[in-house]
Amino acid sequence: MKLHIADYLIIIVYFAFVITVGFVIKRKIKSSNDFLSSGRNIPLWITSLAFISANLGAQEVLGMVASGAKYGIMTVHFYWVGAIFAMVFLAVFMMPFYYGSKARSVPEYLFMRFDEKTRALNAVTFAVMTVFSSGISLFALAKLLEVILHWDFDVSIWLAAGIVMIYTFLGGLTSAVYNEVLQFFLIVLGLSPLVVVALHDAGGWSNIKAQLEPQLTHAWKYMGKADDNPMGINFMSLIFGLGFVMSFGYWCTDFLVVQRAMIARNMNDAQRTPVVAAIPKMLMPLIVVLPGVVAIALMQPALQSKGFAIPTAANGQLDYTMTLPSLIAHYYPSGLLGVGITALIASFMSGMAGNVTAFNSVFTYDIYQSYFVKNRSDKHYLWVGKFITIAGVLLSIITAYVAKSFNNINDFLQLVFSFVNGPLFATFLLGMFWKRTTGHGAFCGLLAGTAAAALTHGLTIAEGKGGWIAPMFEIKSGMGQAFIVASVSWIANFFTTIIVSLFTKPKPEAALKGLVYSLTVKSTYKEEKWYKRVAPIGIILLIITILLNLIFF
Repeated sequence: MKLHIADYLIIIVYFAFVITVGFVIKRKIKSSNDFLSSGRNIPLWITSLAFISANLGAQEVLGMVASGAKYGIMTVHFYWVGAIFAMVFLAVFMMPFYYGSKARSVPEYLFMRFDEKTRALNAVTFAVMTVFSSGISLFALAKLLEVILHWDFDVSIWLAAGIVMIYTFLGGLTSAVYNEVLQFFLIVLGLSPLVVVALHDAGGWSNIKAQLEPQLTHAWKYMGKADDNPMGINFMSLIFGLGFVMSFGYWCTDFLVVQRAMIARNMNDAQRTPVVAAIPKMLMPLIVVLPGVVAIALMQPALQSKGFAIPTAANGQLDYTMTLPSLIAHYYPSGLLGVGITALIASFMSGMAGNVTAFNSVFTYDIYQSYFVKNRSDKHYLWVGKFITIAGVLLSIITAYVAKSFNNINDFLQLVFSFVNGPLFATFLLGMFWKRTTGHGAFCGLLAGTAAAALTHGLTIAEGKGGWIAPMFEIKSGMGQAFIVASVSWIANFFTTIIVSLFTKPKPEAALKGLVYSLTVKSTYKEEKWYKRVAPIGIILLIITILLNLIFF
């Protein structure tokens, strides 16, 4: 695939625009709070689009298309089981704690609710996870440019990382958030024509269903037994592992996405942010799952005349990660190719920037300021935040090379989440709704959950990954392995936290007001119009989500 002048101009304009945004916002950065937390002054429509766009990086675009080709329509579970329910729960129950406590980060909330050691453990594990996620975004972009444009992989990594570093160094979180909004519109406008053209070329959804095995075109029908579906899990593992543990663990506790709601102007906007974001999130499978299903259909004997094929990796297996780049290279002409490439570049770079800004916030507030250098001037912490931005980008580059060993980057990312977010949600669930939970219980629970995740991964093997202790149990897919690892880690954390809490002294109730549900004054809505209230809109979204699951059953 060869780009023409028009294509290069579109890409150059995008690069220039994001850097310009950084310079413009730099003028408004007066304090560390402005740089790391946007001064809690971002309007609702921006926070909502940024909330969904923070998850619209490499794992969403390249990874979900890859999963669509690998697992079929079952990939929609990441949205209609693994997202909407948790986003509504976050809006209704958890945002009042996050926003009302005035915590600057999720680890800082853990400090307020529990103690220093719990905050430190979460801050360190979150920092590691954001670096992994950022590196995946960088890897995906470099791989895309290498395959489609034949750009050097190493040069692409350093070029993209350099641009992200410039605009995040200049404008901090606010710069990343506004670029995430731009990214959202670029993704929708840049990939929508691809979906329409590829779907038409494959003969529509009815013909796709006729060409593919039924397991690839039904979301629930073949979930009764693990051996009956390509994901290699049954419906109980899916509902508990993805729908509960990983979903709620990510959407309700991951500071990267929660931060977008925490920077809203007031409590009402903070609560409405996840609900408003859930509306486009519900429709995203049309953009990021359907192309993967179409791609695998185009490789069936009856449609091979269309000339499309997913590339194979060095081991001879399909390289699912390259599904979307291959579709773009096959269908997009000059000009439109530039738009499509720019849309992908935007998603990967913004995904990386989101992780870097979350990383510098947690490192500066919850590690550096809390344990190393206290009571320094605000200007000092502002410059520390800027320096950590550079460090985060460099660590992301290292992680990008690690990601090269996975044939589906979404499997890799889900495995990372299962180690960190799986056990963490048990800590939050008990901490917010059981006042007897203690700091010692929370800390021991997190350690037990992470240890259980490592043990489970070491005893299970899927697609050659895991089994580093002893490959005692074989799982059909890497995705299924991630669900099981997350489930075991959550259970271990949950019961360990309860047991240790029963034998240790809790905080006095006076210290838990505003941090525990039973001790917090419930907000009353001044708005009389139902469509401006979080709970009614949330219920409607859940009903629609259930209907979508039934339609594609």
